[in-house]
Amino acid sequence: MLKDILDKKQCFKLVCGCGNEDEKEVEKLVALYSKAGCNFFDLCAKPEIVDAAKRGLEYAGIKENRYLCVSVGIDGDPHTNKAFIDKNLCVGCELCKNICPHQAIESMDGFCAVNQKRCIGCKHCVDECGLKAISLKAIPQDLEEIIPPLIAKGIDCIELHAIGEDEEEVDKKWSYLNEVFDGIMCISIDRSKLGDEKLLARVKRMLSVRKPYTTIIQADGIAMSGSVNDYRSTLQSIAITEFFASKNLSAYIMSSGGTNAKSTELAKLCEVVPHALAVGSYARKIVKDYVAQDDFLTNQEIFDKALKIAKNLIEISLKNMK
Repeated sequence: MLKDILDKKQCFKLVCGCGNEDEKEVEKLVALYSKAGCNFFDLCAKPEIVDAAKRGLEYAGIKENRYLCVSVGIDGDPHTNKAFIDKNLCVGCELCKNICPHQAIESMDGFCAVNQKRCIGCKHCVDECGLKAISLKAIPQDLEEIIPPLIAKGIDCIELHAIGEDEEEVDKKWSYLNEVFDGIMCISIDRSKLGDEKLLARVKRMLSVRKPYTTIIQADGIAMSGSVNDYRSTLQSIAITEFFASKNLSAYIMSSGGTNAKSTELAKLCEVVPHALAVGSYARKIVKDYVAQDDFLTNQEIFDKALKIAKNLIEISLKNMK
């Protein structure tokens, strides 16, 4: 059970990307990281993506102790954003294309365009474009429409990204999820919009409707910022992990948001031991060149090279959590 690996503090979650709708990439990532020892997978909340993840698990040939989570968010949460390029301002310089870590930008007729299925709203392109031709727009999510089909597919966890100031919307969506789903739930939250006092009050209110240790608090440092493997990049993730860990809450604590291969090492040095580690940008980056190849799942040599890299990340991370 998912609860068992959380209790043992041996849970590694691969974040495929809340907005990652690329079925083939998700299948490859899940196949690779499942084979490498990853036991928890965070997915875009779409039935076809859950199906792709299940194909990845089948490829890996590991059916036990592998768990799927789908992520949804409140309006304004950065994880629900997608990038859009204004053709009236774009000059086709391709700076955005070159910096995008997800290969979500394509050149078309002298302009650049965003492949919405691959975009996860990381904002790298927005920051790079000096012409301000790129903007982020939140994609609305009707939970009553999207959640029931996912539950029917068979999922193990639902994660609510609650980064924002609208307490009413947080409560409304959290209440609905608790009505329709009786599995492990996850609260993804950071300090970007709320001070510590309001942050803790929100989490305590959300936990008050849950049984003890049926909820994960995903403590996000800086969302989608973990592509660099150094202590500085993961510092905020460990800081907010320590904040929640020190509050004696009846919930599991998961480090995320800027996590990399040094996250649990830094946590251990700070005498903070999370129940779980979630890695997204960095975990995808280190195997990107292999996964991008069309024959990744049929070329054993390529797969094995990526597998060695993925295994190393997981082994290092979990060793420091013991």
